[in-house]
Amino acid sequence: LGGGRVGHPTRGQASADPFVFSSPPAVTSPCKILKCNSEFWAATSGSHHLGAEEAPEFCTALRAYAHCTRRTARTCRGDLAYHSAVHGIDDLMVQHNCSKDGPTSQPRLRTLPPGDSQERSDSPEICHYEKSFHKHSAAPNYTHCGLFGDPHLRTFTDTFQTCKVQGAWPLIDNNYLNVQVTNTPVLPGSSATATSKLTIIFKSFQECVDQKVYQAEMDELPAAFVDGSKNGGDKHGANSLKITEKVSGQHIEIQAKYIGTTIVVRQVGRYLTFAVRMPEEVVNAVEDRDSQGLYLCLRGCPLNQQIDFQTIRSAQATEGRARRKGPSLPAPPEAFTYETATAKCREKLPVEDLYFQSCVFDLLTTGDVNFMLAAYYAFEDVKVLHSNKDKLHLYERTRDLTPGNMAPMGTHPTLWGALLCLCWLCLL
Repeated sequence: LGGGRVGHPTRGQASADPFVFSSPPAVTSPCKILKCNSEFWAATSGSHHLGAEEAPEFCTALRAYAHCTRRTARTCRGDLAYHSAVHGIDDLMVQHNCSKDGPTSQPRLRTLPPGDSQERSDSPEICHYEKSFHKHSAAPNYTHCGLFGDPHLRTFTDTFQTCKVQGAWPLIDNNYLNVQVTNTPVLPGSSATATSKLTIIFKSFQECVDQKVYQAEMDELPAAFVDGSKNGGDKHGANSLKITEKVSGQHIEIQAKYIGTTIVVRQVGRYLTFAVRMPEEVVNAVEDRDSQGLYLCLRGCPLNQQIDFQTIRSAQATEGRARRKGPSLPAPPEAFTYETATAKCREKLPVEDLYFQSCVFDLLTTGDVNFMLAAYYAFEDVKVLHSNKDKLHLYERTRDLTPGNMAPMGTHPTLWGALLCLCWLCLL
């Protein structure tokens, strides 16, 4: 990145990072890799920055880390953070000339200096992205990405998609942080999925922050990083990364001032929503853009993971005929009609944009009224995080429809969406 504000990590630094993301697995299993991570950090406590005489202690902790990952290997085969950690451990073994054979240490509790490093004074200028801009420099351009509901994705380029993406997928993957989401079926046998797990990895950056991991799951929205801290660690600029709890168990906000980024995570009902505000130069800070094809916030969902309304309509028609022939398929979870779903969504979303349409779609698909709240809060986050107030509302464009299903000239796209929904219900 230009201007000397946020530097790219060198390849040597990247290889020393035990949590560099790889391709997403299709499914994730219960996995305790973050426990291994936090134990390793507790055992080393800054030994990366000590002299050569500390190498044996560091190698001992590294072997313990490797042993921990082996113990959890069976349940972590599909976990992205696990595979990143395994590769990272091998790199660190080579860099520090550590033998794979030898003693392993027991993790020791990490102690904070008197007064707690979380109460430190102002960070250095390099740890405040906006302050690092000189007066003659242009203000940074900010972008927004959000994921909510069944799930619906708004990319950094304001593209709006409804996707399947079951399993674990990288939402953000750049030089400074990685975000992975795991989506699981809302109902057994249903194609509807929602976000049940979220992992955010903030990479170590200069004198500002240590590497930190945040993880949330269904019914567990912590107000701290995995290691128990609420800021960027023991470095002088630690307060340039902070977690704030807005509503206990329902809403947290992470401020990463050193990269000008704000992240909002919510639990609505059983599932999670994600929203981020990030400068364009941080968004695009990737060493190899060709390898970023699965970075959902940047590129969107793969075509084979996007939900096509025509396909959904056909599937619902097939289910409707099957129900009329016999009780081979389960009944809808809730008796939402198009009229009741639109009325419910209109309570919170009076403008019939894509957030409103997503709300209606989710109520008809899942029958869970919490999806209405998820759409509402997603739009509330857009109002706070999006820098262009003229782009808050998004509307489906008729030119995106296939030629055989074009809306009549002059038909409002929202009305066309309503007509499609009515057609689906008629077929049922």
